Amino acid sequence: MIEGITFEQAIDVLTANSREISDVEEVFLLESLGNVAAQDYFATFDNPPFNRSPLDGYALKSSDTNTPKRLKVIGEECAGDFFVDEIKSGEALRIMTGAAMPKGSDCVIRQENVTFDGENIFVSQKLAPYENFCFAGEDIKSGSLLVAKNTKLSAAHIAILASQGVNSVKIYRKPVVAVASTGNELVKPGEKLTSGKIYNSNLYLIASRLLEMGFEPKILGNFPDDDSFAEELYNLRNEIDLLITTGGVSVGKKDIMHDIVKKIGEKLFWRVQIKPGAPVIGWKCGKFLGLALSGNPFAAYATFELLARPVLAKISRRADVLYKKSRGILADDFPKKSLGRRFIRAKLADGKIFLPKRHESGALYSAVGCNCLVDIPAGSDVLNAGNEVEIILL
Repeated sequence: MIEGITFEQAIDVLTANSREISDVEEVFLLESLGNVAAQDYFATFDNPPFNRSPLDGYALKSSDTNTPKRLKVIGEECAGDFFVDEIKSGEALRIMTGAAMPKGSDCVIRQENVTFDGENIFVSQKLAPYENFCFAGEDIKSGSLLVAKNTKLSAAHIAILASQGVNSVKIYRKPVVAVASTGNELVKPGEKLTSGKIYNSNLYLIASRLLEMGFEPKILGNFPDDDSFAEELYNLRNEIDLLITTGGVSVGKKDIMHDIVKKIGEKLFWRVQIKPGAPVIGWKCGKFLGLALSGNPFAAYATFELLARPVLAKISRRADVLYKKSRGILADDFPKKSLGRRFIRAKLADGKIFLPKRHESGALYSAVGCNCLVDIPAGSDVLNAGNEVEIILL
């Protein structure tokens, strides 16, 4: 067990002790949205599968438009129909958007650009070969890669697979992420608030953030300040991939997570050289990785973003979950010196970084509207408006 490790070391330890999900499921196409493809998918035929018209008009030979000419309309074809005869010189076929181009034709003239007398059209516009003409395979060629393995499936991916007739998709199962809070002082929203109690916001913060990222949290609820729930957690050792708890991680009488970890698991580290949320415990039990965060609301929020996201990105095979770094110019002063490394909430807008007035780890309201964390190196002096800083995008 390591105590007092750096932020980067903590991430290395956590990701080294977590593993990518390898279990594969096959689900119906729509159910695969937001999941990660477990194999490559290739096109089995050209799309479109035939030459087709991109508009409503008349299919004809471009050579018939070299001079103004009257052409006989020999039929009509809508999308889904198939005209079997061949278009000859002096003929045209009324055609609708998406319909297959008939043999012998190499262009389409818009219906509003001709005069129709009931049997013939008069064409006075010259068309080039293959004007208003969509070729087979214009969008997707047979054999081309549609979706690569380990790709998070978007609506566009679903549509592409559907266009190839794919009905079911092999995906990696989503990680099972359990969430719990500790503390005798916590009350569930909706229940009566009595003296000395507070409503449990941390559980809802972490669970809703997981939902925003596309994960489905397993809610364990609120545990008391004793080791009575150790057995419950131990029984989950082979059922979950990640356990995130808030509270019980410091050095107080009721900071029970140390005893819980000692009783059922292995502590990987305690304390990270960051503020807020330094007293984080990284641990493991069976196949799950545990991340025990501070009970202070913003400290829990910040350390979830900083430490849980790299783990979630790895186990889910989703690079989009990992936060991104950027830089910006402070629009406000930060009048505190930072002896240790500090992350403060902020809002990035038009390249400028705006700071709220309150930065206490127990204050959560000032985080509303914030979309980044300012990464302040250890040993930094006060920050002034106009300073360039590094940020982590949330």
